[in-house]
Amino acid sequence: MKQRRTRTLLATGAAGALLTAAAAAVTVPAMAAGAGCTVAYSVSSQWNVGFSTNVTITNLGSAISSWTLAWSFGGDQQITQLWNGSYTQSGANASVSNLSYNGSIGTNGTTSFGFNGTYSGTNAVPTTFTLNGTVCNGSLGSPSPSATPSPTPSSSPSSSPSSSPSSSPSSSPSSSPSSSPSSTGGGGYNGPAPALHVSGNHLVTSTGAVYRLLGVNRSSGEFACIQGNGMWDGPADQASIDAMKSWNVHAVRIPLNEECWLGTADVPSGGTSGATYQQAVKDYVNLLVSNGINVVLDLHWTYGLYTGSGAGCSDVKATCQKPMPDMQYTPTFWTQVASAFKGDNAVVFDLFNEPYPDAADGWNNPTEEWTCLRDGGTCTGITYQVAGMQTLVNAVRATGASNVLMVGGLAWTNDLSQWAAYEPKDPDGDIVASWHSYNFNSCSNTFCWNTNIGALAAKVPVQAGEIGQNSCAHDYIDQVTAWADANGIGYTAWTWNPWGVCGSSGNDLITDWSGTPTSTYGSGYKAHLLTQNP
Repeated sequence: MKQRRTRTLLATGAAGALLTAAAAAVTVPAMAAGAGCTVAYSVSSQWNVGFSTNVTITNLGSAISSWTLAWSFGGDQQITQLWNGSYTQSGANASVSNLSYNGSIGTNGTTSFGFNGTYSGTNAVPTTFTLNGTVCNGSLGSPSPSATPSPTPSSSPSSSPSSSPSSSPSSSPSSSPSSSPSSTGGGGYNGPAPALHVSGNHLVTSTGAVYRLLGVNRSSGEFACIQGNGMWDGPADQASIDAMKSWNVHAVRIPLNEECWLGTADVPSGGTSGATYQQAVKDYVNLLVSNGINVVLDLHWTYGLYTGSGAGCSDVKATCQKPMPDMQYTPTFWTQVASAFKGDNAVVFDLFNEPYPDAADGWNNPTEEWTCLRDGGTCTGITYQVAGMQTLVNAVRATGASNVLMVGGLAWTNDLSQWAAYEPKDPDGDIVASWHSYNFNSCSNTFCWNTNIGALAAKVPVQAGEIGQNSCAHDYIDQVTAWADANGIGYTAWTWNPWGVCGSSGNDLITDWSGTPTSTYGSGYKAHLLTQNP
């Protein structure tokens, strides 16, 4: 995690009403004799083309060491993703079997799984279930949508700019779905990660199922190469991905370095660059996607001399975080990255980590600062020619790539107050607002989130590419994740790296590459992820 300076953040607009779907349990008569089991089937969320369901099995007979639950759908429902089990489906007939860790169910014991699915017409609930061939008496559920408006405070908070030390690890549209799938139980991994696109204010899969990117950042691709330390500063193999999966990680954000990718002469001996760097990124991305984990490729460190407010270094090379991307290298970087991953829409492009042209300008002219973000060119306080977000969107789309794009705001992308007014044009309509939230940012409370971030999230998808706090606790990210869950926003926490960092200079989620969580911060976040569905 890099510390960021904060600024006064003016929240504007009212929070839009977000619709949520509440599950209602409906009891139906017993389907057959046989008192060996009961099944609770609860549709926890439903929208125009899809739904999310939780299923709980209660074993009323003798203890069993493995199980298969079977049923027939009453319509054209198709399971698209399932967690805590493996499934097969042929026509209307579906069956789910246990995984290695949840096969045993004692007498009167329970186990649960959940799934996302698609449907058309009426989403009729199944009427008969069998557990290992025994007919169960089922308590079934059906959806009962209700609208719950989010708060709409009329005024906005204001805080004075404060500064924190800036550091980085050295070596160490169409109509939108009414709600997101409910988050109740860890998601499984069935096949590769889904291709994604924007629909209304959500990310959705190719079948129209709402999908949130929930996971972690995996730092080092931005710094190890430029510091002459190789590539990933740790493993990027199957075992390390299995460790992520044990946390229920379904998205990994990977920070990159444009000079390492392009292989410029600035990369020192011992650093990985050019074709070798590119292949390492491709190999890691492909392995993650094949494991059911979506990838966010983030341009983190860029070229350009900057020594003004918030500067992370005084080096023209891509050795730290700059206020804006540069025209010299960044459009070429995104042209090449887009060409490399074109056709794999499980990969999302985060066009620039944390813009702060407002700090460079002394926070004197919001209109000029937001215009710099979108249009680039000559920007006050920045000594190099800036590549604006519109230029980068154009560079990606010119390759024919249709990957979802993430675009940040001001104040190290903590300020999204005027994001909608300065959103770059995208012919594909596949842009997500990028938001970062740390406890030392100006917008760091639910009042600001409701009036600033929530108002935007009612219109476009929002992804919290980084969340964290500069203490060893997890109280702040608990607040962020709870609010994000309620507002259909995805998040990736900083950071999946065992640097031994805890406190003012950052926070690690893990103590080793096997995924052992840090005692408080990591343990708290892992426990939360295990309750979530993508």
